[in-house]
Amino acid sequence: MTAADPRVQLVRDATFVRLGAGGEISGTRGSTPDGLFFQDARHLSHWRLTVDGTGPVALVPATAESDDSAACVLTPEGTRDHPPAYTVFRRQSVTAGTLTEHLSLVSNRPDPVTARLALTVDSDFADLFELRADDRDYAKPGAAYETRDTADGLLFGYRRDDWHALTELTCRPAPDTTGPAQPEAPASATARTLTWHLPLDAHGRADLHLTVRARPHGRPRPSASASGASASASDASGASGAERRPFRHGGAAAAAPDDLARTVERGLADIDLLTIPVTGVDGDEVHVPAAGIPWFLTLFGRDSLLTSYFLLPYRPATAAAVLSALAATQGERHDTFSGEQPGRIVHETRHGELAHFRQVPYGRYYGAVDATPLFLVLLHAHHEATGDPTLAARLERHARRAVDWMFTDGGLETHGYLVYTPDPGGLVNQNWKDSAGAICFRDGTQAEGPVAVCEAQGYAYDALLRTAELALDVWGDEAYAHRLREEAARLRDRFASDFWMPEADFPALALDGDGRQVDALASDAGHLLWSGILDPDRSRRVGRRLLEPDFFSGWAIRTLAAGQRPYHPLSYHRGSAWPHDNAVIALGLARQGLTAELRAVAEGLVAAAAHHGHRLPEVLAGYDRSAAAAPVPYPHSCSPQAWAAAAPLALWTALGRESADDEDWYR
Repeated sequence: MTAADPRVQLVRDATFVRLGAGGEISGTRGSTPDGLFFQDARHLSHWRLTVDGTGPVALVPATAESDDSAACVLTPEGTRDHPPAYTVFRRQSVTAGTLTEHLSLVSNRPDPVTARLALTVDSDFADLFELRADDRDYAKPGAAYETRDTADGLLFGYRRDDWHALTELTCRPAPDTTGPAQPEAPASATARTLTWHLPLDAHGRADLHLTVRARPHGRPRPSASASGASASASDASGASGAERRPFRHGGAAAAAPDDLARTVERGLADIDLLTIPVTGVDGDEVHVPAAGIPWFLTLFGRDSLLTSYFLLPYRPATAAAVLSALAATQGERHDTFSGEQPGRIVHETRHGELAHFRQVPYGRYYGAVDATPLFLVLLHAHHEATGDPTLAARLERHARRAVDWMFTDGGLETHGYLVYTPDPGGLVNQNWKDSAGAICFRDGTQAEGPVAVCEAQGYAYDALLRTAELALDVWGDEAYAHRLREEAARLRDRFASDFWMPEADFPALALDGDGRQVDALASDAGHLLWSGILDPDRSRRVGRRLLEPDFFSGWAIRTLAAGQRPYHPLSYHRGSAWPHDNAVIALGLARQGLTAELRAVAEGLVAAAAHHGHRLPEVLAGYDRSAAAAPVPYPHSCSPQAWAAAAPLALWTALGRESADDEDWYR
């Protein structure tokens, strides 16, 4: 949420709710929709309380008391001479698929009074993709909505062919009446208004308890013990005991400023909030970080891989869970619609209605050129960090298939590089800068495919070397290790020849389908310092270049250097600044021994976080630090967001080992 947004966001157990200043939900759409969301669907789209026939006055607007609960204080309208007869203390909380609300009504008068409450409720069961402001419409042939009165509330239902979802409201006490929605409510055949007449003794009190339970398609009704899921999820994902302590003693990290420590702690708390259960490679339940709220509360390949890499020195079990989940969803066949290919690692998974009916390709969508090499990078890094070969041995088949994909469908054999072809039905760009137009020439023209983005080649180089080490040390296959090392060396040589732009003294952002250098100066080059595909001298020149004023805003390194035609400080990928991008670059700066540059990036990010309650948002606007007292927010930023939350851990790691003598740590 941005600083100017009065709404409150609560999240817990793969569920989140957005509420207005009085605790209401009005069914908004666009960049920040409100409602109760679970499993890629909105299960509560209208939630409006009236008291004594009017909207209440918020004496204390809704304020988050914790990550999963909020409170506000409301009254009926009153005047100086006729103050409100009673006050409503409203507390709301969210847990696994459930919104709970407690209304405590306290009389302000010495005589009995009756409070008249009305609650208008609706559930539109909208898929998240319907709520985006992208001017797309999705047909829903045969869709049917219904609302049924129950003994203590309402039951909303939605059915379309074999798809069936429910939202259940229970009330204690039960409402006095239930009927069609009040006239001022949105036009909807399913909306209902419930009313209560609650007697209050002199200075007395009455209570109303409301519970909304989402029952998505294919999921049983949440159990009474669901509220304990958060703790168990944290434990299973490697957030228990010693792994919760992110700080090493000694070294530069021990002397890090308090703001960095607070940013690390906030990041770890956000990772816990975003942790969701998914199915692992053995059919077991594992817990992984979802990408972010509101749009990405689900497994994302690239995001989960980099997040767990940043966490690896502190929570290695998270990496193991992510690797298991991605192995379970690894591509098995060719499917043009979803981009699935044998051995390819999934980009994202979805559980909503539109994915179910293949109206969007994201049920399991494989449109990422970089998730597969990053899977291999993390698999080796986990083995290296833990010293335990068990996981690397168990996932040997998956790792070999991932390598095979890089050479075949990935393009290494045919094109000499990992490439992607823009997908008009999915993602035009399939690297981390996946918005349309992000991979562009200096004149702003979008590169046409097959496109080879520079950072993916670095990931591939690193993946080949790391997998060679696994082949030698864990799988006992010396010939395979030798082959991969030779391929890595050839890739590095080709890259130095084809991507380096002598006049700019900087690598090209990409090669387009004709082999032309896509010449925009972009932050992707910083990832090459981390992967090691550039020689040390060029790496250091690139690292220093990224800290020049056109790149470095003072808060962070911009995605695109200012002054170029496509630069826009409020764009998603063409001039904004991303904490996770800077975290990868920070690890690369540390690997190359660029201590001053590393400290500048870390200081800027930590200072930016301090202006956001020590929480790093997904993305910041690219304006210079001198332009405003605080970083200008990007208006559509996800928060919390997993790889931004994990970015402070990468800074901690980089600052703790900023000597180039220990460069293997950054691989």
